[in-house]
Amino acid sequence: MATHNVVVPNPMEQSIDELVKTGRYQNFSEVVRAGLRLLLEREAEETAKLEALRNATSIGLMQLDRGECEDIDPSELETYLETLGRQASSGI
Repeated sequence: MATHNVVVPNPMEQSIDELVKTGRYQNFSEVVRAGLRLLLEREAEETAKLEALRNATSIGLMQLDRGECEDIDPSELETYLETLGRQASSGI
């Protein structure tokens, strides 16, 4: 296992020390590894969300190209979106 020096600001060091003192973690390295795991999980979630957004955008653009869309008057947009939200939450 590789060893690296990590410099953390004093407030972070105090937080790490507190986590170790409470027994939640055995040492500084465990805290850093736990933090890195959380960071990697969040990065993976963000990547998945971005991919889903790209797919939804692509589908939407294809639907627009096929003319599968509704023209909505800007003054009616809020009501239209509320209706879509209700339909989505009720599974319609």
